[in-house]
Amino acid sequence: MFSDHQKACLLRLAEASIRHGLSRGLPLVVTSGDYDPLLAEPGACFVTLHRSGNLRGCIGSLEARRPLATDVAENAFAAAFRDPRFPPLSEREWDGLEIDISVLTRPEAFPVDSEQDLLVNLSPGVDGLVLEERGHRATFLPAVWDSLPEPRAFLDHLRLKAGLPPGYWSDTIQFSRYRTESFGRQVESSAAEAEPGTDRLD
Repeated sequence: MFSDHQKACLLRLAEASIRHGLSRGLPLVVTSGDYDPLLAEPGACFVTLHRSGNLRGCIGSLEARRPLATDVAENAFAAAFRDPRFPPLSEREWDGLEIDISVLTRPEAFPVDSEQDLLVNLSPGVDGLVLEERGHRATFLPAVWDSLPEPRAFLDHLRLKAGLPPGYWSDTIQFSRYRTESFGRQVESSAAEAEPGTDRLD
């Protein structure tokens, strides 16, 4: 869906927003009209950060409610500084930081009659899954299949993430699924603080 040039632009934008957060405590303000028309259209993404192979933050959107360029900048900042599982990213953690962006397709309802029906029809390595049940909600990106390749384990860990016990099932539980286009890179250790406009495609 995205060209290499567009992917590089989104990655630079995520990097710039995190650098802006380190120096100013705020995400980079994006003027969507400065970007390629595809990146200015509404889009939903998750931004995931790793250091030394370990998760360092992951925040995202399931629904496209703002321009994709804005969503990337806001979620990159949030992954670095607002993920409640981690302390805010520090300057000393910049070197070696890896940024991955997953742009989501629109989630589609995934009606199933039973847990077995769900497990049989999941596509490991391809499907992202959203679980919703009476105020509980959680999602796993397709990348999670890398660490949980067996569908039942994938589902049980998703239930735990949603605050439900393994094996939980009810007549009201709902699922939707989506797919992603994912790309990433390690930040440049010598990168100077980026300012608005430095990631334009023109």
